[in-house]
Amino acid sequence: MSRYHVRQMLQLRGYKKRKLVKMNDLSQSENRNEQFLKIELYRKQFTDMNFPVLSIDTKKKEMIGNFHRSGSCYSKSMRRVNDHDFASFSDGQIIPHGIYDVNTNTGYVTLGTGKDTSEFVCDNLYRVWVQHLQYRYPHAHTIMILCDGGGSNACSHHIVKQDLCKLSNILNLNILMVHYPAYCSKYNPIEHKLFSHISRSWQGVPFYNIQFVKELTEKTSTSKGLTVYAEINEKQYMIKRQVDEKFKENYNNQIIFDDKIKKWNYLIK
Repeated sequence: MSRYHVRQMLQLRGYKKRKLVKMNDLSQSENRNEQFLKIELYRKQFTDMNFPVLSIDTKKKEMIGNFHRSGSCYSKSMRRVNDHDFASFSDGQIIPHGIYDVNTNTGYVTLGTGKDTSEFVCDNLYRVWVQHLQYRYPHAHTIMILCDGGGSNACSHHIVKQDLCKLSNILNLNILMVHYPAYCSKYNPIEHKLFSHISRSWQGVPFYNIQFVKELTEKTSTSKGLTVYAEINEKQYMIKRQVDEKFKENYNNQIIFDDKIKKWNYLIK
């Protein structure tokens, strides 16, 4: 029997090649549905007021050097890369942190060379606001930030709240922090509105240096008008910083927590 006939028989019986789809939740977080309803409510309120809704996250770290990358690109000849991806042969690593403006379909990517800390995130937010967003939202007194519940913007870490309070004071802006429930990071808009398209721009091209990565990132666009700005941040950040004891004692004076879901929703004045 030929391959053609086998394929026809499989199709008649409803068989075809399918990819595995990540859809089974490992666990259900308490107040999961309630939090998604709150997210939609907050987003509508901020959009109606023309206040910024920013989705933030850190993309997977990347090594700098002549290393293999998945995907393909046009070239006139075979492109040779290292046969092993050992970090000892790299020229450092890149930490891509993204800020996606939901209202304007604009992405701001910072390529860091230090550590992914809350101070790194706040520095990126400060730069993007001063260089871009304050002119797009001249009347906004509050910004909304959508993010995951762990990592450099963990909802349970005091150091994150301390750095956000400092940022709020410097910018003279209120910051509404809204975290997605555990195991729900895939619903964060930045994942499918910005990072997926950046990955497409990066595929099949070795990261020879950080300036080259910046140029690739800024070329990212979509038919729906996505615009991406990229910057390099070479500042080195300390890890395991200690929280100021005065902040622990008085942070309730500056942070207002949601009545029902305190750990995921709070306003920094």
